[in-house]
Amino acid sequence: MAGPGDPPEGAPEGVPGGGEDEYRSVVFDESFVRAARIQEYSARERLDGASRAVRVRHMWPAGAPRQALILVVLIAVAFGTAIYLGLRHPYSSSGAAEVEPLRITLIPLVPPGPVPAVNEKALYANDPAAHYRAGAEGIPLPTARRVGDFTEGQVIQALGITQQYLVASALDPEALTGGGVRAVRDLIDPGQVDQFDRSLSAPVNDGLHAATGWLVRLDPALVRLADPKVRVRGTITVAQVGDGRLEVLADHTFVYAVQGVTGPGAGPGGKTSLFTVRREMRFRFGRDDLRDHHLEVVQADVAAGPLSCTAGAADYFRPLLAGQSPQGPTAADPYDRDRPAASVCAALRDGATGSPAAPSVTSSAAP
Repeated sequence: MAGPGDPPEGAPEGVPGGGEDEYRSVVFDESFVRAARIQEYSARERLDGASRAVRVRHMWPAGAPRQALILVVLIAVAFGTAIYLGLRHPYSSSGAAEVEPLRITLIPLVPPGPVPAVNEKALYANDPAAHYRAGAEGIPLPTARRVGDFTEGQVIQALGITQQYLVASALDPEALTGGGVRAVRDLIDPGQVDQFDRSLSAPVNDGLHAATGWLVRLDPALVRLADPKVRVRGTITVAQVGDGRLEVLADHTFVYAVQGVTGPGAGPGGKTSLFTVRREMRFRFGRDDLRDHHLEVVQADVAAGPLSCTAGAADYFRPLLAGQSPQGPTAADPYDRDRPAASVCAALRDGATGSPAAPSVTSSAAP
């Protein structure tokens, strides 16, 4: 055990004799020095000879700990502010483009006379859709290649999402007849979900909020599908646009066999007619969309018939059924500023049972 004058950790090594050594009083090892308190006499204390003539020296001057705490807090606040401004900076380096609203054009296709019925055993025999494929098989994807800054794998992703959207929005029997639309909604970019929801809850043909611009919807109170195998034919093209996003253009014609649910000839065995929808849909994909499995629906140009020119089509399509004739156009009053001047319709080619065409255009006052 160390004696009263020994260092805290015992006698230093290499010092023979321990306490008997004549230099013991002036030899200090490192541990002794570390354990020592630094004290010094003040001038007045040295002159006065006070019993406690020492002054304890502190590492920090009086008030320093408080100042240090304030300094640390200020540094933390400045660092946090810098991070926040970096995340919220309007010129973020991510380069994500603002999501645009969907622009919608709806054109009813008006037949020249009564809608013909079709043979139930050969629904499409006398129609161009006789050579169309049924269901998703009618939406084949083009060969994927690198497009601009997008790799082949990213192009494959975009094409796959496009195909899923087309199937969910135009071929799914539930969505077609006014049922659930979750499969469509889940594919839409979050920036367009509010527009989509409003289009379904309060549809209006204002170029932005027509439900039938987002998906094909048949009024379930008037018609039903006579054949769940919808005939489809069209093309899909891919390009990179100027804002650095991938654009997919899908141009398809969908042909539906329909029957009435009320009135003469309704139900199984009733007369069947064809209803055709031409959809030219423009989609865009950023890299975030591909990562999150979303798409932006930029433009929807829809022509559908046979319809009456005066029939509203923003919420549902209400096809003219076998034997029905279109309503005549309503007179337009150019002096009536409280009502829209006209709605645009197109006439179906004579003899067509539902295939959209681009012939003469007529106008009628909106109902």
